[in-house]
Amino acid sequence: MKAFELTYFQSNIEGELIDKIQDVGFSYDGIILNAAAYTHTSVGIGDAIKAIETPVIEVHISNTFAREEFRHQSYISPNAKGVILGFGLQSYELALQSFL
Repeated sequence: MKAFELTYFQSNIEGELIDKIQDVGFSYDGIILNAAAYTHTSVGIGDAIKAIETPVIEVHISNTFAREEFRHQSYISPNAKGVILGFGLQSYELALQSFL
């Protein structure tokens, strides 16, 4: 198996998330992104993903379609390589496997 390196970044600040996406969006092989509530509200994060070359997998721990109606809209999904949701923390593992 080919070796790989993982980098982790977490922020509750929308602008910091956008800055990080723009910072790594042309040099990483993939981004796994759980934008939490920003998924449903942030045009800026959606635009940042649209502007980069690195593929993004949108991840959610819960099944957002089993929750409130406003959570059924995503500004990330239209520009993501794929979406994984509803598998708890295993959602991250599934996203990682999609890149391997």
